[in-house]
Amino acid sequence: QVQLVESGGGLVQPGGSLRLSCAASGSIVSTYVMAWYRQAPGKQRDLVASVTSSGNTKYADSVKGRFTISRDNVKNTLYLQMNSLKPEDTAVYYCKALHIATLTASWGQGTQVTVSS
Repeated sequence: QVQLVESGGGLVQPGGSLRLSCAASGSIVSTYVMAWYRQAPGKQRDLVASVTSSGNTKYADSVKGRFTISRDNVKNTLYLQMNSLKPEDTAVYYCKALHIATLTASWGQGTQVTVSS
Protein backbone atom coordinates (compact mmCIF):
# COMPACT_ATOMS: atom_id res chain seq x y z
CA GLN A 1 0.00 0.00 0.00
CA VAL A 2 1.41 3.36 -1.00
CA GLN A 3 2.06 6.03 1.65
CA LEU A 4 1.08 9.61 0.80
CA VAL A 5 2.31 12.91 2.27
CA GLU A 6 0.70 16.22 1.31
CA SER A 7 2.34 19.63 1.53
CA GLY A 8 1.85 23.17 0.29
CA GLY A 9 -1.20 24.29 2.22
CA GLY A 10 -1.42 27.60 4.05
CA LEU A 11 -3.18 30.93 4.38
CA VAL A 12 -3.81 32.91 1.21
CA GLN A 13 -5.90 35.94 0.33
CA PRO A 14 -8.90 35.68 -2.00
CA GLY A 15 -7.73 35.68 -5.59
CA GLY A 16 -4.39 34.17 -4.65
CA SER A 17 -2.76 30.89 -5.63
CA LEU A 18 -1.35 27.81 -3.94
CA ARG A 19 0.23 24.64 -5.21
CA LEU A 20 -0.34 21.44 -3.27
CA SER A 21 1.95 18.44 -3.58
CA CYS A 22 1.41 14.80 -2.65
CA ALA A 23 4.50 12.61 -2.48
CA ALA A 24 3.98 8.85 -2.79
CA SER A 25 6.28 6.33 -1.12
CA GLY A 26 6.23 3.98 -4.09
CA SER A 27 5.66 3.97 -7.78
CA ILE A 28 2.30 5.31 -8.91
CA VAL A 29 2.97 4.65 -12.56
CA SER A 30 0.19 2.74 -14.32
CA THR A 31 -1.29 1.34 -11.13
CA TYR A 32 -3.12 4.18 -9.43
CA VAL A 33 -5.81 6.71 -10.13
CA MET A 34 -4.80 9.77 -8.13
CA ALA A 35 -7.15 12.37 -6.74
CA TRP A 36 -7.55 15.38 -4.47
CA TYR A 37 -10.46 15.63 -2.05
CA ARG A 38 -11.36 18.37 0.41
CA GLN A 39 -13.34 18.57 3.58
CA ALA A 40 -14.61 21.77 5.14
CA PRO A 41 -15.65 21.89 8.82
CA GLY A 42 -18.98 20.16 9.35
CA LYS A 43 -19.16 18.95 5.75
CA GLN A 44 -18.47 15.70 3.94
CA ARG A 45 -15.27 14.98 2.08
CA ASP A 46 -15.78 15.83 -1.61
CA LEU A 47 -13.83 15.05 -4.76
CA VAL A 48 -11.98 18.05 -6.15
CA ALA A 49 -10.11 16.52 -9.09
CA SER A 50 -8.75 13.21 -10.33
CA VAL A 51 -6.20 12.03 -12.88
CA THR A 52 -5.70 8.57 -14.36
CA SER A 53 -2.36 6.97 -15.16
CA SER A 54 -2.85 8.00 -18.79
CA GLY A 55 -3.48 11.62 -17.82
CA ASN A 56 -7.24 11.87 -18.15
CA THR A 57 -8.58 14.44 -15.71
CA LYS A 58 -11.89 15.26 -14.06
CA TYR A 59 -12.86 18.28 -11.95
CA ALA A 60 -15.64 19.29 -9.64
CA ASP A 61 -17.76 22.02 -11.24
CA SER A 62 -16.83 24.41 -8.44
CA VAL A 63 -13.13 24.36 -9.38
CA LYS A 64 -13.22 24.01 -13.17
CA GLY A 65 -11.08 26.66 -14.83
CA ARG A 66 -9.33 27.54 -11.56
CA PHE A 67 -7.63 24.33 -10.42
CA THR A 68 -5.30 22.04 -12.37
CA ILE A 69 -4.37 18.51 -11.30
CA SER A 70 -1.21 16.90 -12.60
CA ARG A 71 1.04 13.97 -11.81
CA ASP A 72 4.76 13.33 -12.22
CA ASN A 73 5.17 9.58 -12.58
CA VAL A 74 8.96 9.87 -12.39
CA LYS A 75 8.91 11.74 -9.08
CA ASN A 76 5.84 9.79 -7.88
CA THR A 77 4.18 13.08 -7.00
CA LEU A 78 0.69 14.48 -7.48
CA TYR A 79 0.04 18.22 -7.71
CA LEU A 80 -2.90 20.58 -7.46
CA GLN A 81 -2.39 24.09 -8.78
CA MET A 82 -5.08 26.32 -7.30
CA ASN A 83 -5.64 29.77 -8.77
CA SER A 84 -8.25 32.47 -8.15
CA LEU A 85 -8.89 31.05 -4.71
CA LYS A 86 -12.15 31.87 -2.95
CA PRO A 87 -13.07 31.74 0.74
CA GLU A 88 -15.30 28.76 -0.03
CA ASP A 89 -12.19 26.81 -1.06
CA THR A 90 -11.15 26.78 2.60
CA ALA A 91 -10.84 23.14 3.69
CA VAL A 92 -8.46 20.36 4.54
CA TYR A 93 -7.20 18.91 1.26
CA TYR A 94 -6.47 15.20 1.04
CA CYS A 95 -4.58 13.17 -1.52
CA LYS A 96 -5.94 9.75 -2.49
CA ALA A 97 -4.43 6.88 -4.46
CA LEU A 98 -6.78 4.21 -5.78
CA HIS A 99 -5.18 0.98 -6.96
CA ILE A 100 -6.84 0.15 -10.25
CA ALA A 101 -6.70 -3.64 -9.79
CA THR A 102 -7.48 -4.13 -6.11
CA LEU A 103 -9.51 -0.91 -5.65
CA THR A 104 -7.58 -0.35 -2.42
CA ALA A 105 -7.49 3.31 -1.41
CA SER A 106 -4.67 5.09 0.38
CA TRP A 107 -5.08 8.54 1.90
CA GLY A 108 -2.67 11.23 3.01
CA GLN A 109 -2.94 13.04 6.33
CA GLY A 110 -4.31 16.23 4.78
CA THR A 111 -3.09 19.80 4.45
CA GLN A 112 -5.06 22.88 5.53
CA VAL A 113 -5.90 25.56 2.98
CA THR A 114 -7.40 28.77 4.33
CA VAL A 115 -8.56 31.54 2.00
CA SER A 116 -9.19 34.73 3.93
CA SER A 117 -8.40 38.42 3.88
